[in-house]
Amino acid sequence: MAPDSITQERTEGDTATGLDYDSIVIGAGISGLYQLYRLRQQGQRVKVFEMGTGVGGTWYWNRYPGCRFDSESYSYGYSWSQEILDEWDWTEHFSPQPETEKYLNFVADKFDLRKDIQFSARVAKAYYQDDSRSWKVTLDDGTEHTSRFLVTAIGPLSAPVFPRIEGRDSFKGEAYHTGLWPKHEVSCEGKRVAVIGTGATGVQAITEIAKTAKTLTVFQRRPNWCKPLMNRKISKQEMADIRAQYDEIFQKCKESATCFLHTPDLRNTFDVSEEERLAFWQQQYDSPGFAMWVGNFRDMMTNRDANDAVSAFVAEKIRERVNDPTVAELLIPDDHGFGTRRVPQESGYFEIYNQDNVELVSILKTPIEEITETGLRTGDREFEFDMIVYATGFDAITGSFDRIDIRGAGGQTLKDKWKAGPKTFVGVMVQNFPNMYMLVGPHTALGNIPRSIEYAVEWVSDAIGHLTANGYTYADATQAAEDEWTKFVIKGNEGLLSADVDSWMTGVNQNVEGKQVRIIARYSGSAPVFREWCDTEAANGYPGITKA
Repeated sequence: MAPDSITQERTEGDTATGLDYDSIVIGAGISGLYQLYRLRQQGQRVKVFEMGTGVGGTWYWNRYPGCRFDSESYSYGYSWSQEILDEWDWTEHFSPQPETEKYLNFVADKFDLRKDIQFSARVAKAYYQDDSRSWKVTLDDGTEHTSRFLVTAIGPLSAPVFPRIEGRDSFKGEAYHTGLWPKHEVSCEGKRVAVIGTGATGVQAITEIAKTAKTLTVFQRRPNWCKPLMNRKISKQEMADIRAQYDEIFQKCKESATCFLHTPDLRNTFDVSEEERLAFWQQQYDSPGFAMWVGNFRDMMTNRDANDAVSAFVAEKIRERVNDPTVAELLIPDDHGFGTRRVPQESGYFEIYNQDNVELVSILKTPIEEITETGLRTGDREFEFDMIVYATGFDAITGSFDRIDIRGAGGQTLKDKWKAGPKTFVGVMVQNFPNMYMLVGPHTALGNIPRSIEYAVEWVSDAIGHLTANGYTYADATQAAEDEWTKFVIKGNEGLLSADVDSWMTGVNQNVEGKQVRIIARYSGSAPVFREWCDTEAANGYPGITKA
């Protein structure tokens, strides 16, 4: 049924429709768990389908060596429950994966969320049913489930990709993707290990694997700018002090442009003397977390000369830390400036290249031609390995949507609608996909993702609550609202140096067919501006949504 043919008739509710649920949520990660809690609090019949065997999303799948937060732990966790804040103690400023997975299991158990989650349930299809204004969700096993509303909580980095290299399945040794790491223990002790990829996950994994591997060979396509994480333990007293400051911590995250505990310096790079500038950068380099990325001079991401200056500073740090000058130069990016891609946080990453058991191979100079039964072959050399680790990342932002056959009104596929780039209404709805809501999908504020997740969940919950309270069974973004928001997102990227760089943030992935062209995949403005837009929409009764 087309939106313009729908009248403003109210219904008595869904009890007589025969639908299995009021809402179906796809994914039981940070966003899916909170969305389940909020909708259940509203009295909804909710079902969550989760592909894994446990909760956690990102922190369930990514259990590779060295995996941990790059946001401060106490800024990353949930803020919506005083019980959680009172009872949970973080043990490190940047939590390791096992602790984070434990935390999310603690939340699931505390609020008895598992009873509404079906595990080992991969959603293969989600089709909108025009006649009943509902969604039919089909799992991999062929079972079908229906609901009035559909909420995707599938994450921006949850579709792992392998490199497109001949013979990958022929290798007889151990092979793992960092985003699909097995639950059983994996030991690198005394083994000849290859790691392909030097992005954020690669940097973490490489640093840890180098501690025990007999030999470690790192295959790097393009280096990334990295900064010391500066992690440390949290004592019981410090945790008590943090707990007393939670209101202040979350308020600071709410007010910052990227939802981190760091805000840009209001000065421009060349407003200060060179001596002051270098001292400021040194202080940031030595500060924990993303201080140097999102707390730098205000023009770092828009002024090329300013960006060149900070890039030169960080390049010199790499040269100071790596003994071999040739290796140091290989580790310094020459295709993008500092901060124009997400900046990996490291704990001794550059120093591992000073170890006798570690070798760096540039696959820009000598590409990998084939994976063999015993290792791999480049243009000039054969390598033998016991283990290959693929740290080759994800089909980001839109990739997790592409892996589900999602069809809206009239059978239109989401993949087809987005073939030239995403179009959304406030990053939450897509015109012609009624009653479907996205959590941290394209065109939403990302940054410190759990902070953005909480706002998205609350906005979606309020919108669904508004619909059900008023007896509406249909909600679709108007074409005008979608066009306006999409244009706003595109305009917000103008002038940003990051918009001119190939990265997952601009939708480019050399390992994914058809994703070699830059798109506007994410909202790059400030989180407060994003929330103001969304709050205004809600306060005015959702004028950008057709309701019936």
